[in-house]
Amino acid sequence: MQDHSTIVARFAESDVLVGDFEHPAWATAQPAFIHRYWSGADAPPSRHAEARIIWSAEALTLRFEGKQTEPLLINTLPQLDKKTIGLWKRDVCEFFVAPDATQPQRYLEFEVAPTGEWLDLAIELIDDARHTDWEFQSGMTAAARAVGDQVIIGMRIPWSDSLPRPQVGDLWRANLFRCVGPGDERYIAWQPTRTQQPNFHVPEAFGRLEFV
Repeated sequence: MQDHSTIVARFAESDVLVGDFEHPAWATAQPAFIHRYWSGADAPPSRHAEARIIWSAEALTLRFEGKQTEPLLINTLPQLDKKTIGLWKRDVCEFFVAPDATQPQRYLEFEVAPTGEWLDLAIELIDDARHTDWEFQSGMTAAARAVGDQVIIGMRIPWSDSLPRPQVGDLWRANLFRCVGPGDERYIAWQPTRTQQPNFHVPEAFGRLEFV
């Protein structure tokens, strides 16, 4: 039986470019289904998405694919040459990851919008207070494609001191999210955080990311 709280990242012998959405490696990567609101309630199929993760000697790469049956909520003047603070207020896919599973309160946040805009942050929770490094630079790259009723989003994050290259068998803590449309009913999660108000910053709700 599949463990729905663990997503497996498979090793790719060659690096996968961030916008190579048809690369053969994606076909064998395990999907994680982003089908529930942060509260745990089921989201309608029209808002469902999935994410797949692969890794290479150079980087960690993610591919999100979601249904898009409602108008995109995006920045009309996107900036692609630097991070976009506040990206979470619009349609976006998000990846939270704690490479040190013993310290899930210290994690990285990565976001990419259907416009290709991106955001990377380093976060630490101390006594329930969030401390954010707004100047964090991961070297991530992003890609996006929105056609018809489908949105595909990619993010590639190179290994660094903040995101060290793993070994086969390593387990990290992670979560995957999608924001779509306006209002509180826009926050969709792989592992629901089950807070009273929408909140993705709940490390104890993170699932596991296993490297094979």
